[in-house]
Amino acid sequence: MSNQNLFVALRNAFPADLDTLAVETDEGLRYSWRDLDRATAMVANLLQSLDIPQSNDGVPPRVAVQVEKSVEAMVLYLATLRAGFAFLPLNTAYQSAEIEYFIGNAEPAVVVCSGAHFPWVSQIAFKAGTRHVFTLNDDRTGSLLERAAHFSDQQTPVARQAHDLAAILYTSGTTGRSKGAMLSHGNLLSNAAMLKGYWGWTQTGGPQGRGDVLIHALPIFHVHGLFVAIHGALLNGSTMLWHGKFDPKKVIADLPRATVFMGVPTLYVRMLAEQALTREQAAGMRLFISGSAPLLIETFNTWRERTGHTILERYGMSETIMLTSNPYQADARYGGQSERRGGTVGFPLPGVQVRIQGDDGQALAPGDIGGVQVAGPNVFAGYWRMPEKTKEEFTADGFFKTGDVGLQDERGYVTIVGRSKDLIISGGYNVYPAEIEGYLNDMPGVAESAIVGVPHPDFGEVGVAVVIAKPGAQLDGEALMAALKAKLANFKIPKRCFIAPELPRNTMGKVQKNLLRDQHKGLFTTGTP
Repeated sequence: MSNQNLFVALRNAFPADLDTLAVETDEGLRYSWRDLDRATAMVANLLQSLDIPQSNDGVPPRVAVQVEKSVEAMVLYLATLRAGFAFLPLNTAYQSAEIEYFIGNAEPAVVVCSGAHFPWVSQIAFKAGTRHVFTLNDDRTGSLLERAAHFSDQQTPVARQAHDLAAILYTSGTTGRSKGAMLSHGNLLSNAAMLKGYWGWTQTGGPQGRGDVLIHALPIFHVHGLFVAIHGALLNGSTMLWHGKFDPKKVIADLPRATVFMGVPTLYVRMLAEQALTREQAAGMRLFISGSAPLLIETFNTWRERTGHTILERYGMSETIMLTSNPYQADARYGGQSERRGGTVGFPLPGVQVRIQGDDGQALAPGDIGGVQVAGPNVFAGYWRMPEKTKEEFTADGFFKTGDVGLQDERGYVTIVGRSKDLIISGGYNVYPAEIEGYLNDMPGVAESAIVGVPHPDFGEVGVAVVIAKPGAQLDGEALMAALKAKLANFKIPKRCFIAPELPRNTMGKVQKNLLRDQHKGLFTTGTP
């Protein structure tokens, strides 16, 4: 049986000439394909040398990683696959309470963090039983690289089957507890290979005739930046122009050297604010892709008018990678339609089944709104150590219930109209109110709280907190937000906090968040609550 390790497929796609350019950073560092091959081998050999005992259930050791974006961080991801371990990326904004939960839940054999966070991360990790903690910084320093430098640059990728675990992505739970979505080598490869064809990745044309060149300006701790972007470039043998942090001016300056850009709506809004973004500057680009959050129709239209390019919007999840996409070119499955329609997320991708069902479990007619359910080789096997939750989220015939509400029209286009689980998507990041409410409700003087999402011109959507004080307590909204910032990632922190005498409720006593949303919906768009 052939080795179905995802790394093998990616490595086989490297160009024949390994000395050509693979990655160029915004600081001028250049990495060849040979550099990536050698570096991943050395880090993989280091991981394999740690003599980590094999689990009885066949689950590979986990490598939990919370580091700043760098090419070396990508190398660590690829090396983890190469060594047959499972990769666990963690948002760099997570604080101690969050990291403690993830490490306690996933029980990683290895933790890699930035040097500045080593004192408190290592304490959490060692307490949880993790034996190996390394550091990795975005300036190519840290104990991981120091140790890896002593190992051979030759390594045979560990044999893996398609169903073997490759990564765990934690997605915040609506009850405040995050769930680890288990993605296999087969999940990730099937999605990457399918997108290569559907989005028209090419090895010819492009700048200097080298084929597609990707501008990589996304974080690499979630699906979009880590899997969709990196896998897309590697599987096509394409050069990446690597931006450590998103700077609209630098990205726009790189457009003439590239052909593909992937971003979240917030990035497009910020680029549109720059005068340097012109039709001429973007003339050589082939494809602009947006995802992770809904793209406002205003942004969609303005971008087309300004650049001459129509953004391709797609839809995916941590549990499924990509599910739907507006067409890059005519899609024969849907009558040769090629229109990229603003406000929609396009057609189900080849091999992916999407259906819309009512609360009664019956299929709905085109145009009717219901729950979005999906199936396909890209859909995860389940949640880490949550068999009951896994069972709950799948139908009897094997479809995953996304928790999103949407429709599929008569032309086949899917539109996501809302979220059944109260999710807020702020700047492309998922924010679950229940998690934040739990922390707020534990604070002195707080009786109850409610978090709602409201429109925001930059982030698309942001959280607003409404807090009820205990009798006799005096609360200050700014002080509550400051206390939250010490516990949670900054993207989760509500932008405003109001102290109110009570929360609106229905006859059953349930908080009517729709009324709160209506009350505050103009807070950031009109300047008045």
